[in-house]
Order: sequence, then C-alpha cells, then structure tokens
Amino acid sequence: MEQFETRFSQVDVLPMVKHFMDELDLFNLFKRYVPATPDCLADHAESLCILTANIICDNKPLYKVQEWLSKYSDGLAGDPVAASLFNDDRLARALSALFHSDRHSLMTDISGSAIAVHKLLTNIIHNDSTTVTFIGKYDTPDSEAVKLKHGHNKDFRPDCKQIVFGLNITADGHVPLSYKLFDGNTNDDLTHIPNWNGLRALLEKEDFIYVADCKLCSHKNLNHIAQNGGRFITIVPKGRTEVKRFLTYLKGNDVVWKEAFRIESSRKKGKLNIYKTYEPERTKKGFRIIFVHSSAKQEEDAGRRREKIEKAIKKLEELSAKLNAYHLKTQKEIKTAVNSIYKEVKGFINVKVVTKRKQVRVKISPGRPSLLKSVYKNKWEFTYGIKWELNEQALAEASKTDGIFPLVTNTALDASEVLSKYKSQPFLEKRMYTQKTVLEVAPVFIKKEKRIEAMLFLYFVALMIVSLIERKIRMNMASGNIEKLPILPQGMKSKKPTWNNIRYFYRNVHYSQIIRDGTCIQAVVKGLSDLHEQINRLLEIPDWVYKNILDNWWQFKET
Repeated sequence: MEQFETRFSQVDVLPMVKHFMDELDLFNLFKRYVPATPDCLADHAESLCILTANIICDNKPLYKVQEWLSKYSDGLAGDPVAASLFNDDRLARALSALFHSDRHSLMTDISGSAIAVHKLLTNIIHNDSTTVTFIGKYDTPDSEAVKLKHGHNKDFRPDCKQIVFGLNITADGHVPLSYKLFDGNTNDDLTHIPNWNGLRALLEKEDFIYVADCKLCSHKNLNHIAQNGGRFITIVPKGRTEVKRFLTYLKGNDVVWKEAFRIESSRKKGKLNIYKTYEPERTKKGFRIIFVHSSAKQEEDAGRRREKIEKAIKKLEELSAKLNAYHLKTQKEIKTAVNSIYKEVKGFINVKVVTKRKQVRVKISPGRPSLLKSVYKNKWEFTYGIKWELNEQALAEASKTDGIFPLVTNTALDASEVLSKYKSQPFLEKRMYTQKTVLEVAPVFIKKEKRIEAMLFLYFVALMIVSLIERKIRMNMASGNIEKLPILPQGMKSKKPTWNNIRYFYRNVHYSQIIRDGTCIQAVVKGLSDLHEQINRLLEIPDWVYKNILDNWWQFKET
C-alpha cells in the first residue's frame, strides 16, 4: 500500500535575502577572510551567512538559531536534522574566527561590492553614532576587543555598559557603507577624525561631503577635514560666539532672508514648510556659516515656549494656594519655590513676592483669657502672596529668533543646496532606529567581548542588505510611477515600503511537498500572490528564486 505524506517548510523572505546576499558575494568573501579548518563539518562562511540571514529575517539569540533554521530546512513540524549542524557552539566559534580575521578589509570588499552592484553614489556621506547597550557585569574586559564602559547611554540605561557605534550611510538610498566601534565612554566629538580617515581610505578620495551632527563642529575636527582636502556640512551649537552674536543682533534688527525652497510638511498634509537662508561673513578660519529659518520650526519653537509658560503659570497658581503654611511660611522659602518653577521661562514671566502685614493683639500673660487680668500687646503679622505678568518685550524679541538654526560648511555650494544636503541627516537616524528595533541590536546578550564585536559586524552587514532592499523597491516604484503598494495589514497602502512591511507581507509564503513512499512527487511554493510577484519584479529578483525552490535551497554555497 502506497504511503503519502505532506511536508511543509517556511519560505517567507529568506530567498529574497539570500538573493541580495549572493549579489554581494557574501559567502565567498566570508570564506576568503574567515576560512575554516579542513576537518570542520560546516564552513565558518555558511555559519556567518546563516547568522546574518537570521538577523534580517527573525533575529534570535544564538541558542535559538538552530530552531529558526529548522523551519526552512526540515519543515515546520519536523525535528531539526539538517539544521543541527548550526548549533550555538558552532555559531559562536564562527564569531570568534570572524573577530580574529581582517574585518576592516572584509568590510571594504563588501562595501565595494555594494557600490559596484547597486551603483551607489558616494559623493555625500552622512555620519552619526549611537550606543549599543549590554546586559550584565562584563568585569573582565578583553584587551583585544573594544571596551564596554559606562557612558552617556542613548537607550536611557545609565546602569548598563555600552559600546559607541558610529555609522556612515550614503545620501543615495541611505545605505550603510562603513561603521566603526569605540569604547563605551568615548565622546562623540572624538570619533569623527578616525571615522573620516577610514572613509577616505574606503572611498579612495577626499572630496566627498561629510555630513554630521553638531559634535563634528569642533575646531580640531573641521580643520583636519579641510586641511586634508575634505568637505563638510554640520550644524553649529547655539553656544558658539558667532551664533550668540547673530541671535542678539536679530532681536533688535531685521535681516534680508533668501528663500531656499518649499516642501510639504510630513506631519500636516497640505501644509508647506518654507526654508530661508541668510549668510553673513565667514568665520576666522574661512568657513561659511549659513543661518536657516524654517517656518515649521518657528511654529514648534513658539509652541514649545508657550507650553512652558502655560505650565509655569499653572504651577504658580497651585503654589499661590499653598502659601503661608508648612514649609512656605517665609519669604526665602517662597522665593526658592518660585525660582524652581519659572527657571525655564525666566525673563518671559516677571514674578514678585508680595508682602502683606496686619496688626494683631497677642496675649502675653499666663492663664486663661480674662477681661481684667489678661495682658495683651500689639504685634505685626506678615503674610505673603505672589503676582506675575508676562514680559511682552522679551517675548517679542524671542519670537524673532524662532525657527533658526546655523550650519557651517567649507563647500562652494549654494546655501539652499547646503541645506538640502543636510536635511537628509534624519534618514541616518532612521537607520539607527531600524538597527535597534527591526533588527533588535540592543540590548545584547552575548558573554564574550570578541564575539560581541564580531556580531556587531554582522549587524552592519544586515543593515546594509535591508537598506539595499528598501532602496531598490522605492527606486523602481518611482521609475514605474507606482505611488503605493497595499502590503500593510488589512490591505492598507504604503508609499515607502520598509523592510518590516515587506517581511510581514511575505510571512505566509511556504514550501509544500507531497511524498509518496519516500519520494517527492510534487513540490510547489504556495502563498505567492500577484502582488508578491510584483514586489519581486520591483526588487529585480528573478522568477526562479521563488519558483524553482528545491531541497536544501536554504544553504549558502560558493557561487
């Protein structure tokens, strides 16, 4: 009697991820830089590729990667057989081998492949840094690895140790090209010179425009880049003399602003955000300072100040009802309480502590009160109140500086172009967001610092692949005049599909096999709709990637 069996295994986005990894020749690059011993049952290269794919598809800790892989290799209900090679010990050894390899040259080759295959433009590079948080003590730091230290934690976990993670992305599609790790207590302003030097070596040129946040704006950093033929754009901190001087001048004088451009607000549909620029004299070093006025920021600054004032007035009203009792009996106590309330709006509200006095008769003789025997004396009794009023002149002067932020550059670009280049900086912050939420880089639960550092290299590679996928689909949507794709839950449409959207949309794609007497008589990929095929075309994925899936399709091999 013939025996029939149906087997199912997961497919989802893994073929797509493998396709983009193969385009970068990742397996061969890992094999070249991280070779395994001849008696090893599985190449380090395949282990590292599986780890990278796991980070992108469904990030799991090392001890669960084998279970995750078994859904593709052995089926959704079977025991992990083919996946059993890739247990946590083998993956950990691969990470150790990656740490001891020439990771800088490996990163250079991977980035070079991405630039060549996807024709990335590298004339503008954005830089930012974040912190990667670690749970645990880590009392025995490894002398060879980057140091886990306490520092200014951007995950709001000052109790945990961290590493500073600096990332460089292209303006073209916001694709990561390189990264650099620093000790956890390193200040951001100290990371820019080594980072810029590394970029110069990677790109083999100096004339790219380096865009970063205000931590770049130190004399040492800017002079180093300028003296070595580089170009930069960054924001100037408000505490600088040039900025203070201009803002003070602006409170009493008018300047002629030049309109740069108008763009529709991303938050309020139909509303335009108008940008204007004003360029005074250059700095002593010959760098250009460009002051920018944003209509949206003007509203935000005014609204933020108004909220602070309203909050302070509400607290003053609450305080007024509590005066002359408990710890608010003296003028000194009341002034201390008032100052703590309006310190953030000092100058915008004038507050006075008002003293009232009245004469009262106080009994000074002992015993019960008596009309004949009791002795009284007159005494002054003091009570306090508070009065406040808005300083209209100070508010009018402050409103003149609303919406203004200063940029500094040594480029010859028009002021509007400088602003346009800088405005792409928030996309780098979104890449950091992708890294920490979608790819779940933090907190990290690995014990050995060497393996942590190697794992962060794989997170960088994973972030690059995710960015290339998002760039590809958005570019081809634009060229094909496709405004939206209905890939969100309940068929909602997305203008700019993210990796999280795509990963969710492919969640039900699976591989089905019918087995007769141990032999596969039919195999087909199910769950692929016309919309899935359209997305594959937009991503330029060949039909065979999904339609010609065979046994062991999930394996990474030499190409």
